[in-house]
Amino acid sequence: MILELARTSFNSLLKVTTRTTSAAIASSQQIYRNMSSQSIDEKFELPKRYQGQAPSVWNEYIQLFMKYQPMNLGQGFTDYPVPQYITDALTATANSPNCLLNQYTRGFGHPRLVHALSSLYSHLVDRKIDPFSEVLVTSGAYEALYATIQGHIEDGDECIIIEPFFDCYEPMVKTAGGIPRFIPLRLKETGSDVISSGDYVLDDAELESLFNKKTKMIILNTPNNPLGKIYNRKELIKIAELCKKHNVLCVSDEVYEWMVFDDNQHVRICTLPGMWERTITIGSAGKTFSVTGWKIGWAYGPANLMVNLRIVHQNCVYTCPTPTQEAIAIAFESELKRLDSPQCYFNSLPVELEAKRDFMAKFLSDVGMKPIIPQGGYFMIADWSALESKADLSTESDAQKDYRMTKWMIKNVGLQGIPPSVFYNETNKSIMETFVRYCFFKKDENLEKAADILKNWVSK
Repeated sequence: MILELARTSFNSLLKVTTRTTSAAIASSQQIYRNMSSQSIDEKFELPKRYQGQAPSVWNEYIQLFMKYQPMNLGQGFTDYPVPQYITDALTATANSPNCLLNQYTRGFGHPRLVHALSSLYSHLVDRKIDPFSEVLVTSGAYEALYATIQGHIEDGDECIIIEPFFDCYEPMVKTAGGIPRFIPLRLKETGSDVISSGDYVLDDAELESLFNKKTKMIILNTPNNPLGKIYNRKELIKIAELCKKHNVLCVSDEVYEWMVFDDNQHVRICTLPGMWERTITIGSAGKTFSVTGWKIGWAYGPANLMVNLRIVHQNCVYTCPTPTQEAIAIAFESELKRLDSPQCYFNSLPVELEAKRDFMAKFLSDVGMKPIIPQGGYFMIADWSALESKADLSTESDAQKDYRMTKWMIKNVGLQGIPPSVFYNETNKSIMETFVRYCFFKKDENLEKAADILKNWVSK
């Protein structure tokens, strides 16, 4: 009797288990069929956090350069040798008997370089900067921006971006889950035919209206790319007051810090009262020593804020190339000995660039363009609208007029510039759609060739 009951129970359990197993198998098979019906493109599409980003203007215009070989005033780098002591430092590093200079170095920055950066900026900001907790060496200023934004922005945080802005700011904020809030620099009435980048200003009331309890960050770029504006002390004090009032982090992109012209002064916002503790400042060896291909940058700021950058960096880049860091450290050590001398590269470079700026402003004016005279940096924006009748923009399909004009000029005039609308969000792109950005950090002979190219085109 007991045996029969056990046999019955076992058979019942077996039937239930079989039905359950069969259902599970059927369900798994259906899931597999559903997965199989999903195409590779569907399953492996770009993650949503990256969707909607426009293709890089730099990649597009490099391809145009390679195809048409125009005179290239578009890319932001020099086309002649940098001072030999800078490249000699890299040669000496490569030939050094210290074999460890070819191996990994400290992840947050090569010791010799962070000490050099600490010495320089401690002097410039008039406070002791700890080389090991308040400085981070990155893969160019680009990664310094990435680590800062990724390390501080969370979903729903708002970030104020001043236009024109370097085009990576917006996608970096969005990828981190942040919400960009834009405010453009606008031309004030001057009554003068000569326009300076300093004539472009923020509206104080508009700026103040963007700050609220959700605001986490504001990104400042001074000297500005592409406009060349240097924010004066009064303008920086206004930004600083709002940052302090609303407890906001200021990210100060100062990669063009040494390229300051005329009687202008580069004021580091972290030196203003109450701003050190809420500012991350970003620099670049590529801009400082004119070696953009070395891809070394840095960020400095208070240790408690730098921790966030270090976490991002160690899980992204981890460490930067040792030889280039060593060479840059050697170059800094050379300059630290002569900071107040005209021979210091930080002092001689702006003199060299100012002459090139003035030459470009003249030849652009001579052909009918209206340049905006930059206070700093090595770019110039110019209004080409007076020459529009000399171009056939119907041959180009781009929505923005400055894209059509620059592409037409690459193909038909032989001169390459960059469309400045790339430095604006969709709403404000029209502000600069009849302008072009040129780089004047080029050989004098190539600037002269560019002048001749424009002159010959206009004279036709």
